[in-house]
Amino acid sequence: MNKKLGLAVAGALLAASTTASAGITIPAGDWTVDIGGNVNAFYAHTTYSGNQKSASAGTVSNQSTNTIQTGLLPTALGIGAKTRQNDLDIAVQFSFFTGINAASSDNLNGTGAGNGGLGYNSLNIRQAFLSFGDASWGTVKMGRDLGVFGSDAILSDMTLLGVGSNGGSTGSSTLGRIGSGYQYADWYAQIQYQTPNWNGFQLTGAVQEALGQSDNNNLGFAGKATYDFAANDVSGRVWVGGLTTKRQSTAGVEADVDAWEIGGKVAYAGAELVGYYYDMTNMDAISATTHLAGVGVIPASSATAITETDGSGGYVQATYKLPTIGTKIGASWGTSKLSTATSTTDAEREAWIVGAYHPLTKSLNLVAEYNNLETTSTTNTTGKARTVSLGAILFF
Repeated sequence: MNKKLGLAVAGALLAASTTASAGITIPAGDWTVDIGGNVNAFYAHTTYSGNQKSASAGTVSNQSTNTIQTGLLPTALGIGAKTRQNDLDIAVQFSFFTGINAASSDNLNGTGAGNGGLGYNSLNIRQAFLSFGDASWGTVKMGRDLGVFGSDAILSDMTLLGVGSNGGSTGSSTLGRIGSGYQYADWYAQIQYQTPNWNGFQLTGAVQEALGQSDNNNLGFAGKATYDFAANDVSGRVWVGGLTTKRQSTAGVEADVDAWEIGGKVAYAGAELVGYYYDMTNMDAISATTHLAGVGVIPASSATAITETDGSGGYVQATYKLPTIGTKIGASWGTSKLSTATSTTDAEREAWIVGAYHPLTKSLNLVAEYNNLETTSTTNTTGKARTVSLGAILFF
């Protein structure tokens, strides 16, 4: 992936930065308007076996699906504007996300059965924030944006350009490697502060909306430290992060939610290696009848009591850009595990993914992937989902 395409992924789509890195720039008086986004489409063939199956499988234990669908990245349109006023860099960003395949709702887990021809896919406005700051003292961001914890893990995932796991699902995203190597960073209402860049070192902290609350009594807190380096054709990043908040049942019972992460990536001469690990308490739901249920989000408050869970996981990834033709080939392995005092077996999702990503132009990539997902439930039932996907993703 070339530098411009990388900025488009990180800026216009997942928006880890405070302002958009769009492909279309329009001067408008004192302001500069940035417009960017992506459209992607994939053919995905998935073969299911055991306890892992598609939502429409019913009681069928073995089946396959063929779909034309959106990949991990929802199709998106981002509109941002920035200017310099009173010695401040100020900006605003709105991003609109949707899918190409029909679904009855914004159903990221693929449990909806709707597949009508009237366009019943969803429109999801995950981003709406303002930011202000200066290179001398940092940047404040206020609004809805990608969470701080887990953001580097998803931004480093090669399946951002493809499908990853969960091919055959409905909704606006297949979720890629989420839930089988890292936890979903999610999108939060938040107030965030990021320090200046001190020779590659930077701190980011956020006070954010706390999920899993029955009366909105608590807030959540997240932070990370990053260090970017480059010397003698070697570049990379290392990071550590954490999150703390509380879950609350409908009866008012509270449980602490804590998580930490560590990761790094290094690139040299077209090759890149990524390594990541996380550990968490009470951050994900667990299903005793199927497999690891959630994808990293804090469960909604519905039970009168809270069963505490412990989880951990990580992934490793290696990619290499072929000289001259520019095709990036890659392989990654990752796993996520959850355990609870009421279960005798850890729930687990483990996935191997290999892919090829070819830049047909500087904006258009052709993508081919193979994913092997294996799941184990807390009752020791197992399942597999093997997905072959072919498609394209266009950034603008």
